[in-house]
Amino acid sequence: MDLRTRCLALLQEPDPARKAAGVHALQAQRMHLQLDTEARLPEPAGLPGRPPRPALVSHLALARRSPYTPDGRAALLHAVAHIEFNAINLALDAAWRFPSLPPAYYFDWLTVAHEEAVHFQLLSDHLHTLACVYGDFDAHDGLWSMVERTRHDVVARMALVPRTLEARGLDATPPMQAKLARAGDGRAVEILAIILRDEVGHVAIGNRWYRWLCERDGLDPLVHEAALVERYQAARPRPPFNTAARRAAGFSEEELAALGAPPV
Repeated sequence: MDLRTRCLALLQEPDPARKAAGVHALQAQRMHLQLDTEARLPEPAGLPGRPPRPALVSHLALARRSPYTPDGRAALLHAVAHIEFNAINLALDAAWRFPSLPPAYYFDWLTVAHEEAVHFQLLSDHLHTLACVYGDFDAHDGLWSMVERTRHDVVARMALVPRTLEARGLDATPPMQAKLARAGDGRAVEILAIILRDEVGHVAIGNRWYRWLCERDGLDPLVHEAALVERYQAARPRPPFNTAARRAAGFSEEELAALGAPPV
């Protein structure tokens, strides 16, 4: 199997530990993998593979818990672990689904899947210290729902998943770190620092390929993104913004101004 076929096989894997281990093995073999960029792979039913728990519910059905209690802190970090598990699937889906792109595109998304798997494992290990495991709390599926809606449009995928939904993590992480620091969970703060560092790179990959695709297709990136937000009913990011992280991830001053972020 070539890289894209193996990414699809891992996307179908329901067990989080086996999925993460498989992604790490694939990343380690990346320089020796065949890559068929032109293959149009049939989509199997039942994507993505995931365990029977956590139960997936509306975000409105999720109870709010204080991060200053052990149970509340576990619920918060479980929610982050769920995002990171979804992000493994997101990267694998981006790697297998879209044909006729440069080889660097597929290797970029394999690297993202590998780093997201590291994040998920770090959080899973920390959840054990809080007397819970991934699956113990309900979760919502907002990130994957946008992956499904953009499954036929790679330009929309790059615009609305890494550049929009994942970029929100750049904004949300520092306030979350501050709360966890006040709660005395220094290890969680360290894990979130690793995630934030890597997510800057992941959003940068989304920015790079979105702009590359817009140039290929003769599209104005800002104008087209606004049209995609309307077409796919994507939520518009709201302040406060982590403008330093967004700039590091490649957002231009024009793009930040369009969001309503303050200038330098």
